Amino acid sequence: MKLTEKTLEQNYIYHGKILDFHVDRAELVSGRIVSRECVDHRGGVSIAVLTEQNEMLFVRQYRYPYHEAVLEAPAGKLEQGEDPFEAVKREQREETGTTGKNYQDLGRMYPSPGYTNEIIYLYACRVNSTGELDLDEGEFLEVEKIPLSKARQMVLNGEIPDAKTQVLVLKVCELVKNKKI
Repeated sequence: MKLTEKTLEQNYIYHGKILDFHVDRAELVSGRIVSRECVDHRGGVSIAVLTEQNEMLFVRQYRYPYHEAVLEAPAGKLEQGEDPFEAVKREQREETGTTGKNYQDLGRMYPSPGYTNEIIYLYACRVNSTGELDLDEGEFLEVEKIPLSKARQMVLNGEIPDAKTQVLVLKVCELVKNKKI
């Protein structure tokens, strides 16, 4: 069976600063016509920043859609045409005040493939130097250092609900265990 759907029509209903929304008509392999609600997003980056003591740097910031402060790995949106590796270094510096060394590309993740085309590019590094935060206008966050073993347990206990952060913590635990970072 060929697993594909043919787009017949796109109807954009909203163009925003971060997201575009459209409702498409698509044809399934069976010939049936269906509606698909889609969110276009230019993507983002996230990074696991580790100290030499295997502590991971997290940021805690208020996330309006959930109406709570969320503990996350440093992350941010890609600018139009921006290289993900350059973006992740920028976000790391802005949100943690650090620069890195021994960067590793940990792949990409699709955070919600049922309705959005967003891709988050994942990285890890060791801290090379520490400086001041350089937050965007209107960005407020706190930086927290958590031992990696504790962060892993927090993921397993459901204390870190953010998907990209869960993925990064678990991947980096394996890298550290195997002495690959």
